Amino acid sequence: MKKIKIIIDNKEIICEEGELILEVAQKNGIDIPSLCYHSDLGPSGGCRLCLISIKGKKGFFTSCSTRAEEGMEITTESEDITKLRKINLEMLFAQHVEHCNDCMKNYNCKLFSLARKYGIDLRKFEDRKKEYPIMQFGPAILYKSAKCIDCGNCIEICKKQGVGFLEKEEKGCFFEVVPSKDKNKDCVYCGQCIVHCPAAAFEEVDSIEDVKEAFKKKYVVFQFAPSIRTSIGEEFGMPYGSVVTDKLVGAIKQLGAKKVFDVSTGADITTIEEAGELIERIKSKKKLPMFTSCCPAWVKFVEFYYPKFIPQLTSVRSPQIIMGGVIKEYVSKKENIDPKDIFVVSVMPCTSKKYEITRKELKVKGLNPVDKVLTTHELACMFKNNNINLNFVKKEKVDHILGEPSGAGIIYGASGGVTESALRTAIRKLTGNKKADINFQQVRGMEEVKEATVKIGDISLKVAIVNGLGNAKNILEELKKNPNKYDYVEVMACFGGCIGGGGQPVPADKEIRSKRAQALYSIDKEKEIRLADDNKVVQKLYEEFLNNKEIIHKICHTEYSKKKKEDIKIIKKNGKSKNNK
Repeated sequence: MKKIKIIIDNKEIICEEGELILEVAQKNGIDIPSLCYHSDLGPSGGCRLCLISIKGKKGFFTSCSTRAEEGMEITTESEDITKLRKINLEMLFAQHVEHCNDCMKNYNCKLFSLARKYGIDLRKFEDRKKEYPIMQFGPAILYKSAKCIDCGNCIEICKKQGVGFLEKEEKGCFFEVVPSKDKNKDCVYCGQCIVHCPAAAFEEVDSIEDVKEAFKKKYVVFQFAPSIRTSIGEEFGMPYGSVVTDKLVGAIKQLGAKKVFDVSTGADITTIEEAGELIERIKSKKKLPMFTSCCPAWVKFVEFYYPKFIPQLTSVRSPQIIMGGVIKEYVSKKENIDPKDIFVVSVMPCTSKKYEITRKELKVKGLNPVDKVLTTHELACMFKNNNINLNFVKKEKVDHILGEPSGAGIIYGASGGVTESALRTAIRKLTGNKKADINFQQVRGMEEVKEATVKIGDISLKVAIVNGLGNAKNILEELKKNPNKYDYVEVMACFGGCIGGGGQPVPADKEIRSKRAQALYSIDKEKEIRLADDNKVVQKLYEEFLNNKEIIHKICHTEYSKKKKEDIKIIKKNGKSKNNK
């Protein structure tokens, strides 16, 4: 791109021609207030808080939609701009009912911070949305429509995801964001609406109270996903990508958990089973390409939108479900506890995991492997409500029964991690070479689609690594035309993989996601054991527990089926509710 010179607030800046003024300002430490802008989305101009003036041009412009031109002289602060920002903020608060006490952004609310900065009267205009309902999408997502500021981010990200479940409905002079009534559109619970909403109108269905009750009655066991260790520190002011594994364990123990396990150990089991299934399919040349299945939003996307491809999904259960089954079937015997008395809580980066644990086909001996899912954000709230600050927590190790995971299990949290883990095991099984290079750099990175051909012995494996369901949709459409294009396809619904999940701390953009992922790979690099099948704890599990086809199938494998549109639960202001299609 052509380099040009512009001036912002009397400061000369070199930038790329056509770059958004807001982005240029941010890169150069110039603060322009904004709400609706997100680097994952296109220019918006919805909130009109990022106003600027340009010398020689009449009026005011939104910096999130104005592109840099040679010689521009820009002013970001003036008496007129401040006046307009105040008016726009007051109008935004007129369509945003404040539920601050139970808001997920209570500790980090940009909207309220701007209100304080500009000294606006929150009560100047009556809340026009105070009668608007709360809607619940499955067991995963709440939409508090009274908090919506009509920026349209949720609609755009839902469309970008290839789902289109959220739509705009015009009502007089206004429009509302509503779930689609189209029977061919359904929510897949990816939670990207939560990540990209500046007003916290979307949030996860709260599981905190259920977990608090379980502490009074049950033997509560926690397990946490690979990506949590490099993201939850952000909730306590730590730099992006801070690794807090042992502090996390210590903090969960302070809550009262009897045992704390690392889901990455379950990822090691998933890897072994998935690599084995991939090898079988390649040898038989059946059901190719094989799709990963550890992302439940992706699985539901296939089951609802593309049921033709259901057979392509690997039958292997996700790491959290495998670990839940191991806890209730193996750990229960080791600890001499009735599985019915064990309450398994998963800490996940993901809202769709709340949906996954409700799937009946995943039950083991009539019990759900996992009883409740807390998102990263929910666990951080529990810590804060119990005056637990991760910065000052005593470090503890995960409980030794299920021990430490391999590096392969930990990188599951980043896009490409599942593929790399499976390739490490597959290359060992197919070649027997224990000295083969296990660093597959070609599948790493933040690109939304990565393609590679990996040589394993005499086999050339064609793989695709995809994050973002809209990109997955493009891959599926391509496979309709060319079924032999790939042998193995990894899909994560969220951008960057689990490190960008719907239950992760916000804000989250490409740079933040990259730092979280880099931290996971740095842990893997330092690990003594980096292959799933070298994990001594997992080897012991296969010797003592997963030692026949029947138990392996029961704990590690499942099946999928075509899905119909789910009901939407509408919660009215008076507390009554009804179900609508």
